Amino acid sequence: MGLFSKWFQKSKPKENDVKARTPLTIQVGDIVTYDLVDYEVVGKITYKDGSYKWFSYQLLEGRNTIWLSAEMDDELELGIYKTVSLSVKEPFPQQLEFEGKTYHLEEEGKANVMGEGRSENIDGRVTHYGDYSDVDGEQYLSVETWGTETEVSLGTSVEEYEIKILAGS
Repeated sequence: MGLFSKWFQKSKPKENDVKARTPLTIQVGDIVTYDLVDYEVVGKITYKDGSYKWFSYQLLEGRNTIWLSAEMDDELELGIYKTVSLSVKEPFPQQLEFEGKTYHLEEEGKANVMGEGRSENIDGRVTHYGDYSDVDGEQYLSVETWGTETEVSLGTSVEEYEIKILAGS
């Protein structure tokens, strides 16, 4: 190997090269910046209902936890959700009332889930989910049953440019 061949040889990608992330490829350990706050991704849930798949990422900053949802429907849909206290029983009603607003059931089903990080305890389970929206389509309620527990989260849509993703590894 000559002197110049070392300078001009193509470098091979290293195994530890980090790939750019998208909202559909976020991993536990990544950093997501939203609303000027850096959150660590500490949990990831992959939902699968038939051939349809979507993701929820648990984001943590100090003691503040929010969830980023990501799904590819006709286009990329993103939402930021916070858990709220609202009692919902099965079967899910056609509408819910929360903080003076009425939310209407848009979609309901059962999904198999795969959990990673702090969400690994739900790996392999099935959840009954319901998605509700207000009349204006500006706020959403997400309802999920986990055995005997029901979790409700309040969310709003966000645009992809509103979040930044820094790969953790």
